[in-house]
Amino acid sequence: MGRRFLRRLRRRAAGSLVVAGGWWLVVGVAGGYQLFAIAACLWHLRRRPRTASLRLANPPVSILKPVRGSDPGFYEAIRSQAAQEYPQFEILFGIRDPNDSAAPEIQRLIQDFPAVPIRLVLCSEDAPNGKVGVLMDLAREARHPLLIVSDSDITVPPGYLHDVTALLADPSIGLVTCLYRAEANDWPSRFEALAIATDFAPSTIVAPFVGVSEFGLGSTLAFRREDLDRIGGFAAIADYLADDYQLGRKLHALGLRNLISNVVVSTRLSAESWRAAWQHQLRWARTIRLSRGGGYAGLPVTYATFWAVVTAACGLWWVALALLAVRFAMAITCGWFVLSSADVWKYCYLIPLRDLWGVAIWAAGLFGDTVEWRGRRLRLDAEGKITAADERE
Repeated sequence: MGRRFLRRLRRRAAGSLVVAGGWWLVVGVAGGYQLFAIAACLWHLRRRPRTASLRLANPPVSILKPVRGSDPGFYEAIRSQAAQEYPQFEILFGIRDPNDSAAPEIQRLIQDFPAVPIRLVLCSEDAPNGKVGVLMDLAREARHPLLIVSDSDITVPPGYLHDVTALLADPSIGLVTCLYRAEANDWPSRFEALAIATDFAPSTIVAPFVGVSEFGLGSTLAFRREDLDRIGGFAAIADYLADDYQLGRKLHALGLRNLISNVVVSTRLSAESWRAAWQHQLRWARTIRLSRGGGYAGLPVTYATFWAVVTAACGLWWVALALLAVRFAMAITCGWFVLSSADVWKYCYLIPLRDLWGVAIWAAGLFGDTVEWRGRRLRLDAEGKITAADERE
């Protein structure tokens, strides 16, 4: 009896040690990720690509802008691109509806910048991803060897074209993309903006350090036309919802590198309701899960705020406070020093609450294969391809 009891006691003790070891491993990874992200952000800030000499080439550029509707700040966003001081570039705007509300703003831009070749193209190419269908039409109209695709609401700084295109002078680089900060005027959008500045952007900077570098961001996709042709043109990504990621993945598969530029652009968010903000971020979550399922499943170990709440509930307050401290340090390093987002300072007290909202979105993103996008409900397959679409408007 005594020996059996001792064996049981040893087994229970061993099991408790395994559980405790796993617990502290998860907490350590969560805190370690935040510290690693701080280091990656500081490296990104210090990295200065040698673009000064490369700028001398200044190859001609075609900027492709798929457009649907005009949100607040639309004209200021497109004006920032027409105002670039660059030897030779054109801007092609693609719309499907001739009565699109963006058309008058684009005509205004054409009048305000008569020296810049700006064209409004009525597009008709049909594709599961309507945006890619527009890009297919615009690519046929484009005249130059370098292409830049960016979302219609992206505002760019002076020197943007010089700095982005200069990196493509290196033949080993196939795609250049940019981080972005978000401006918001309503509370649901501020939550999204905080997510971009303190969660999405740092994970983007960290990704290349852990072997994930095949992606591109819709804020900027700069690449050579000849490389686009090698992957089969935009038609090769017409079935996918995450067209920016898929373009980056296919260019990377050619043996080329994808690079995050030091240029930071900006966008304006207007979710207008908590439901819209939830649906927007749920769409991101499900497309990420379908694009990179393994990486998505491992995300919870990086959620420092969630583990801080768990450790506090277990009475380990000093661990919880340490996790929150490194979480805030990382959020400010990326949000303020890398992205120059003023909202990170103004609303930093909301970061823990936003993080828990993000955990809920992650959990919801584990299930389901439908997303809402531009008034349509799309059904996706296991690879992130669009298999069905229902109009919601």
